[in-house]
Amino acid sequence: MSTKAATDQRAAIETTAVELLTAREHSRQELQRKLKTRFGREAVVDQVLDGLESSELLSERRFLEGYIDQRSRKGFGPLRIRAELAERGIDSHRIDEALDAAGLDWADLLEHAAVRKFGGVPASDRREQARRGRFLEQRGFPISLIRRYLDADPSD
Repeated sequence: MSTKAATDQRAAIETTAVELLTAREHSRQELQRKLKTRFGREAVVDQVLDGLESSELLSERRFLEGYIDQRSRKGFGPLRIRAELAERGIDSHRIDEALDAAGLDWADLLEHAAVRKFGGVPASDRREQARRGRFLEQRGFPISLIRRYLDADPSD
């Protein structure tokens, strides 16, 4: 490949990466996968991503903060968020740090998700409690918080 063609392809990769980052924050792995699928040039894609990281256009910290904020506001718990971030190539240590730094009250978020889904009415029987528990578990809340919520006296 000529130098001009290589330069043009690098510019196209960088332009596409910036366009993707303008739409929303991406993890490095997400962006890498999309660019490699589109352009195939693995070494060039990695160089472009390194440059974007050094210029802070691509930021794992920003991605983590935004992702945790968005998913928690939609009623998802820490276990689900952790799994989704791991799928996006984020190291488990970084996930733990970001979840801790977010300072979220997961019990409060669980209750908010339950009220939004089931209303403020307490579960009428064991079957309804089990249904609510399955919903909250699927949302990614820890069993300990789900039990505490389901066992809470409605007159509290």
